[in-house]
Amino acid sequence: MALSSNDQTDIAAAFVRLYVFLANYLDRCFDEAARTTYPDSELQGHLDDTRRQLMEILSVNPVVRHKLADECDRILSLGASCLKSGAVDSKTREMIQAERAILRNKTIALSDLVAVYRALA
Repeated sequence: MALSSNDQTDIAAAFVRLYVFLANYLDRCFDEAARTTYPDSELQGHLDDTRRQLMEILSVNPVVRHKLADECDRILSLGASCLKSGAVDSKTREMIQAERAILRNKTIALSDLVAVYRALA
């Protein structure tokens, strides 16, 4: 199945959204303002919808789908354990910062790609 350039842009933009929502989720571990300004139910709804959308798209490639599912599960589990305990030890803080850095790099690269796709359309 050949995708249009708009389809490709939409897929890349969905990845950007997912990575931004995952980063926002991790930000809640350290930032009280992030927890109070952006309601958990709203963030969770955006995360669930975007993740579901990408999983449907990625059904054509089980390897990438599995990698993304593992990444989401790992990040959500890390954030949930942090938010549940209320305290963050140094090892958990390092893991969160490492995941946050990966998400930031992916978001930057994909945002640039989306910008180029949109400029070419």
